[in-house]
Amino acid sequence: MGDKGAWDEYYIESCDVFKDYETYYWYYHGMGKDKNRWPEGYRIGVAIASNPLGPWTKYDKNPILDHGPRGNWDDWSVDCAVVLKEGPDKYYMFYSGESSEGGRSIGLATASNPLGPWKKYEKNPIVEDFDYTGGVVKVKGKYYMYNEYPRGSTGPDYGPISLATADSPEGPWTKYEGNPVLAPGDWGSWDDGGFSEAKVSYHDGVFHIFYGAAKLHPTRRLTRESIGYAYSFDGYNFTKYGGNPVALKDRNPNATSFSEVHHMIEPPFVYLFHTLRYITSPDPLRDEDLGVQVLVISTPFRLVMPVLNMNSLGAGATSPLEACPPISVENASSLALTTECIHHADAKAGLRIHVRSSYDGIKYDTTDLYALDNDFKAGQTSRKTVELSPKVRFIKVLAENLDKTKVVASIKVTATLGSPE
Repeated sequence: MGDKGAWDEYYIESCDVFKDYETYYWYYHGMGKDKNRWPEGYRIGVAIASNPLGPWTKYDKNPILDHGPRGNWDDWSVDCAVVLKEGPDKYYMFYSGESSEGGRSIGLATASNPLGPWKKYEKNPIVEDFDYTGGVVKVKGKYYMYNEYPRGSTGPDYGPISLATADSPEGPWTKYEGNPVLAPGDWGSWDDGGFSEAKVSYHDGVFHIFYGAAKLHPTRRLTRESIGYAYSFDGYNFTKYGGNPVALKDRNPNATSFSEVHHMIEPPFVYLFHTLRYITSPDPLRDEDLGVQVLVISTPFRLVMPVLNMNSLGAGATSPLEACPPISVENASSLALTTECIHHADAKAGLRIHVRSSYDGIKYDTTDLYALDNDFKAGQTSRKTVELSPKVRFIKVLAENLDKTKVVASIKVTATLGSPE
């Protein structure tokens, strides 16, 4: 979430993830905490990274899409952004908008750069009464829009996945008469409560959807929402994978749900970007972040995961445990940690990496599983890789500056997880 007083301080939820050349763009909608501000609904921002696992940096000109003027169809909230590229400098953003009088429709905005500036289409909305945008794909000249609709029909804030099609982004769009194209499971199944919005992609001649599905609960954030997978050869008839769910919320420590799932297929991995909600939170009003799950679809693999990034670490200081995300190592057969940093010209000591283990990813040992000293050269950049063989479920790393008088800069710790060759 955003810092105190920021436009996205109160809530933050996942929208689409889009890759353009070598840069990844993670769109999201956020809400501030200022109750004296009108309107109170979501606005759309973006974060940037060179790796799908980050580190992600929020764009300094966020939000990139704001509400419409009072009385407009989207004067209360704009959210659920999906981005398509149609040419070297032509980008389309499809988004859900809500009026202060109620009702949700779909709008369109265009830009010459993924960061904008985004210009709303003058004939918006392009689809009326179609709730939350999940994914838009273009296949053989036809556009397929997959939305959570009708919202609230299967559970609080949940619904089936429905389809609309068009021959151009501007429309006209036609809702499929056979909707929904993906329905909740039978009562008692893991997905009986319906879905939050989810992205559909077209890869190797197949439509793919990874979706957050709920085990219904009266409280929205306690729905045990995990991630399932379904596929279709025509975009209309989807078949759910027999081994669902493919990503259990229990795999992420303290998670109560994976929601608003947007995926990216980059073999041998599928990256699942989602809203992350917590079972327990220090602040019940700030219990949402953005998270990523990684599925491996072939072996062998090598997954490079940035786990600690700090501009500097004070003299004699140690990074907090919270600065490192939980690293699940139980399904990896190999692990290597690479540490980089820049030492002060007058430094007398280097950097030590402490590896702490956990059985549940929440409570971590107070003693080290490993302690690793990086190579030390005063005034220079140091880089060292160490192979480890931890027989535990989760680890985190802490960085300790052994020099008592000088700051160490540009600290980066990267974990490389692998499978047998």
